[in-house]
Amino acid sequence: MTAPTVSVVIVSHGRPASLGICLTGVGQIDYPNFEIVIVADQSGIDAVNAHALGDQVKLVLFDEMNISAARNAGVVVAAGEIIAFIDDDAIPEPTWLTHLIAPFADESVAVAGGYVIGRNGISFQWKARTVSPDAHTEDLILDYDRPQVFEGSPTRAIKTEGTNMAVRRDVLVHLGGFDPAFRFYLDETDLNMRIGKAGLKTAIVPLAQVHHGFAPSARRRDDRVPRDLFEIGASLAVYLCKHDGNLAAFPLERTAQRHRLLSHMVAGRLLPSDVAKILTTFDVGWDAGRARIFGQLNDLGKANDFKLLKPKMSPERLVISGRIWERRKLMASAVEATKAGRRVSLMLLSPTVAYHHIRFVADGYWLQSGGLFGKSLRSDPIWRFWRFADRVARECQRIASVR
Repeated sequence: MTAPTVSVVIVSHGRPASLGICLTGVGQIDYPNFEIVIVADQSGIDAVNAHALGDQVKLVLFDEMNISAARNAGVVVAAGEIIAFIDDDAIPEPTWLTHLIAPFADESVAVAGGYVIGRNGISFQWKARTVSPDAHTEDLILDYDRPQVFEGSPTRAIKTEGTNMAVRRDVLVHLGGFDPAFRFYLDETDLNMRIGKAGLKTAIVPLAQVHHGFAPSARRRDDRVPRDLFEIGASLAVYLCKHDGNLAAFPLERTAQRHRLLSHMVAGRLLPSDVAKILTTFDVGWDAGRARIFGQLNDLGKANDFKLLKPKMSPERLVISGRIWERRKLMASAVEATKAGRRVSLMLLSPTVAYHHIRFVADGYWLQSGGLFGKSLRSDPIWRFWRFADRVARECQRIASVR
């Protein structure tokens, strides 16, 4: 059976370096039948053109800071039966699409969403959730790692994350795409609610995993401190008005945002005067959002020819491991193996109890660093004795299902 054609849409604005690393990671996906569509400003277009995969990518120049409109622009040129979305500050595990697309073998599945890993490269940022017309989310508990299919409703939709989701193209066309009234924040949640109201089914796929780095932007710093909450306030207003949500959700969210800012102030990342100033942008955004026109359908047109990504990677996985004092030699080996087309994981262990961290580096390999006796899973004990070979074997087993 031929794998469905998939278009991976990446939206980027003002983050060419992050986009380049994301493209390198997406280029290592082991799915046999996908194309890449990048919607970016000029700096992103230049970064892609300079990338090794630049000539294999569909490019759309888009300079407006509106993630919904940008995604729609990507869908217009996407020719896949299924459209997958990932952010420019995220990196997929190599098996991401293989796991994420598998549930679409069931023709009743309209959408699929996976799990999102946070900055440390190990702990989950988001798993499975539901969402209400009030934008309130609740955890959805899955008992195992196999995909599970759920049917949403007008009062409780199945939540997917915009940086790790896939939708049938014909469903997106029928629903009119993403609503440009959501320039940032709640854009995919609005789509989730419309899917729930339509009674369509969503698959949650735990093993479809991406790493989300929260790169800096015009709205937040690299330490995740907000610069501006205008679009969060505006999108919340649009969402509640559009889905007949209780407007009492506004003060609750405002309080949550205030507590968020105060926690940054206590940690020394914001001045006291900054808290009120940034919170004011949330209030101004709320007022602006209530005046926005929403619900306009978008003409997503007919797709262009499918631009199949020609694989440059070997199916073989390689794990390189060693002591931290060998890092220069081991990193050079990882770079050489990556250039030869192998998917590489490098484990550098120190004789300490340091927590483990994983990241995908610009040279194109996965780097895991930490103490031989330290935590990788945050449920691990703070200290545990390991022989070096046993520890490496355990970490290889931990990531085997996704990498």
